[in-house]
Amino acid sequence: MRAIYLEGIATGQATFETAAPSWEQWDDGHLPHSRLVARQQQAVLGWGALSPVSRRSAYAGVAEVSIYVRAAQRRRGIGKRLLLALIDSSERNGIWTLQGATFAENIASLQLQEACGFRIVGRRERIGQHHGAWRDTVLTERRSLTVGC
Repeated sequence: MRAIYLEGIATGQATFETAAPSWEQWDDGHLPHSRLVARQQQAVLGWGALSPVSRRSAYAGVAEVSIYVRAAQRRRGIGKRLLLALIDSSERNGIWTLQGATFAENIASLQLQEACGFRIVGRRERIGQHHGAWRDTVLTERRSLTVGC
C-alpha cells in the first residue's frame, strides 16, 4: 500500500503530501472501517480508505475518500470498483456523506467520482502550495440515499 501511495505522490496529481506517513500516522488518520484492498492473487493493485473530516460528533457521518491504484494498473476499472465498494462499506457503517478534494487538473479522478454519483460542490482556489506552485482543489460530495435520509 505504501508503494502505491508513493506512486500517487510521484504523479503530482494525487495529494499535497510529499512523503508517505508512517503506519501509525496513516492508521490514526483513517476510520477503522472501510479500508479496502484490490488484489490479483497476492499482488496489491490498489487501495481505498476513509478519513474523518472532523472529530466533532455532528460530522460523524461524513468522511473523505482516498483511492490509490498502482501505476501499471490504472485505467482498468480498479479505481471504480474500489470507490463503489467504499460507498457500500461507508453506508453499512453509517456514513451519510462522502467527500473529495481533488486537484483541478486530475480529470480522471473527477470523472471517476462523477461516474459513482459524486457532484461538484465547489472549488478552493489557491488553497495550498505544492512544489512551489499554488494549486486549486475541486470539492465533491456524494450523499447516501439510504443513510441519514
